[in-house]
Amino acid sequence: MSRTLQLAEQLISRPSVTPDDGGCQQILGERLARLGFRLETIESGPADFRVTNLWAVRPGAGQQTKTIAFAGHTDVVPTGPLEQWTSHPFTPTHREGRLYGRGACDMKTSLAAFVVAIEEFLAASPDPRLTLALLLTSDEEGPGVDGTVVVCNTLAARGETIDYCIVGEPTSVERCGDMIKNGRRGTMSGRLTVNGLQGHIAYPHLAKNPVHAFAPALAELVAINAAGGWDAGNDHFQPTSWQISNIHAGTGASNVIPGAAVIDFNFRFSTESTPESLQQRVKSVLDRHGLDFTLAWTVGGLPFLTVPGALVEAVQQAIRDETGLATELSTSGGTSDARFIAKICSQVVELGPVNASIHKIDEHIAVADIEPLKNIYRRTLDRLEALLLP
Repeated sequence: MSRTLQLAEQLISRPSVTPDDGGCQQILGERLARLGFRLETIESGPADFRVTNLWAVRPGAGQQTKTIAFAGHTDVVPTGPLEQWTSHPFTPTHREGRLYGRGACDMKTSLAAFVVAIEEFLAASPDPRLTLALLLTSDEEGPGVDGTVVVCNTLAARGETIDYCIVGEPTSVERCGDMIKNGRRGTMSGRLTVNGLQGHIAYPHLAKNPVHAFAPALAELVAINAAGGWDAGNDHFQPTSWQISNIHAGTGASNVIPGAAVIDFNFRFSTESTPESLQQRVKSVLDRHGLDFTLAWTVGGLPFLTVPGALVEAVQQAIRDETGLATELSTSGGTSDARFIAKICSQVVELGPVNASIHKIDEHIAVADIEPLKNIYRRTLDRLEALLLP
């Protein structure tokens, strides 16, 4: 059994449903400490949702060092019904060349690959010019307010920056390394409350139905979305998308006109739009239809992009050398903690295993992908170190 597989199984066996770390950071921290890393634990959040974060750093030699950070999360999503799992989600199990367990793909195998890649890199280059770092959180699958963002804010307050960062999110589609994320769209949620007047459904002239009032505005918003009218996107980003996630109105009785309707929606937006521009367009539609409403906004993250440069080229070449693949750059999909890291690091990419089973019952990873993933991380370190050599 490879050391990467062994460590991945050790991490999977630790129940770490967000925000619980399950002792994973201690396991990884002890291995890093033996390599000369300085460990800093940063806890955050209320007592009933305590988040553990780890910032580990090993300074590089000389004056011309650059910092490469590996980033990820030790928390996992809930298992779902245990009886639907073929094997226990926190008992690493092998079947037909796959490793099963919650977190096998998202993202404990990536964490194991990070650490073993660092161990192998330092065994070959005991005094590298690269400053090595690892940023871990137990609040990526949760609200995300006490995790990576807290570490990044702490570093920013101290004037610390990162030159390169690889986030171990599962980005591959069919083969390990076939896709990496070099950016992400922004995310912004809105909660719209349309006010009406509650009344008996048999006497609609004595009430005002907020669902009926909102319907024409909804049709206009849907039409804008269907026509791609928020923006056209650009060479790096898909057009901005607007989607409703929930509509709620009524008291539960079938003979009552509701007094209010609450609509939850979300924008995934490109760099062609801003939160302010999208907010104004939604408000103008609602005003045009004469609605009595309140609207609350939450900006979950701004879009970011890492243009091809030292990090992207090092990762692409590492993938090509290890797998023969010409990797695709993409900004599609959801958000990740890279959105926080991008504020203190100009070059951020996400690279991890095939993502087909993430968050599902019987989550798994192909065992044959584990060593190549570790090797890609190690080859990337080699290439970035070579850039610092005279």
